Amino acid sequence: MKILVLNSGSSSLKFQLFNIANLDVLATGLVEQIGEDESIFRMKFTARSGRIEKIQTTMVINNHKQAIETMASLLIENRCMTGMAELTGIGHRVVHGGDAFHQPVLIDSKVIDTIKNLIPLAPLHNPANLMGIQEARHRAPRIPQVAVFDTAFHQTIPKYSFIYGLPYELYEHQRVRRYGFHGTSHHYVAKEAAQYLNQDITKLKLISMHLGNGTSCTAIDQGKSIDTSMGMTPLEGLIMGTRCGDIDPAIPFYLAREKGMSIQELDDLLNKHSGLKGICGNNDMRSIIEQGKQGDTRSQLALDIFCQRIKKYIGAYLAVLNGADALIFTGGIGENAPLVRAQSCKNMENLGLILDPKKNAIRTDHIQEIQTISSSMKILVIPTNEELEIALQTVQLVNNYSS
Repeated sequence: MKILVLNSGSSSLKFQLFNIANLDVLATGLVEQIGEDESIFRMKFTARSGRIEKIQTTMVINNHKQAIETMASLLIENRCMTGMAELTGIGHRVVHGGDAFHQPVLIDSKVIDTIKNLIPLAPLHNPANLMGIQEARHRAPRIPQVAVFDTAFHQTIPKYSFIYGLPYELYEHQRVRRYGFHGTSHHYVAKEAAQYLNQDITKLKLISMHLGNGTSCTAIDQGKSIDTSMGMTPLEGLIMGTRCGDIDPAIPFYLAREKGMSIQELDDLLNKHSGLKGICGNNDMRSIIEQGKQGDTRSQLALDIFCQRIKKYIGAYLAVLNGADALIFTGGIGENAPLVRAQSCKNMENLGLILDPKKNAIRTDHIQEIQTISSSMKILVIPTNEELEIALQTVQLVNNYSS
């Protein structure tokens, strides 16, 4: 039983092929610079010998149709699959499902039309996601295909937490509200935490901190998202690699008046040139930490601001949940930056959060506890796997449909 997971960007295609029977990753790859003069194709796969093989090549890939054709040809050529017809299903990551989708759905023409209608809420992401969906359906018309939405997990947030302090008509007619993102990741690590703790997820209170180039925090009660830091778009919340996170909403008006900035210029500023990059000129946390250690004051400032915002959201969600059983760190930074974890949890003993420096310094690919014995709350580092979660949700929906 093989499931293909596709994550389509405007000029990229990320894919993973799973044998869902034993959760093995058969192949993983990335096509970059689609539509440019030269595209890059990377793939890692398990050969028949059991060895891990790698492919990297450059070629001209003009569009997503060619990207999917190239991917399929190389998967077949390297015996990862016999053809698209062998697949049990194809799962697609879709960034924004608005309030139309509360769970994964089998893709049909109605679903495609609804995703198109949601493009104004995610103009950078949904069009690219749709390109991947349409080309995969064209290439494998008989294979069930499933859309898994970043926003779906957060559809359990109560109304008093997702309505903004704006005229209510904007919610009724333009659907202006908090949606939240990274839902697939937050859902996955919450389930992993429950399994690791040997607890029923419906009896747990969790704070999930997804820290990567995009960052978000979610309060999870009884397995359901009840609040999250990202908003109507992924711009709100924690400071991120290039996004500003929470700011005074009057700042764009001020910049428009004083600097004559257009709406597009403001959009680019807040989404692409702010956050860590805006503060210190760099959005790679590894470099920021290293440069901070070498005395670069801007890099140290960026790190301090990043961790301070994390600490504020931990405190806020402890209040929302009335305490928590565990704090989870995940994502590229959350899993691999002990200094960020340590600084974010510093001086929180009165809230029951006490990090153990020695445990925190250990690097592993597995779930680890990094709190002291005296900490009343678990602090867990859990590797996320959004692609596996999409694959699991895809096969569950396909099986339900088949039965």
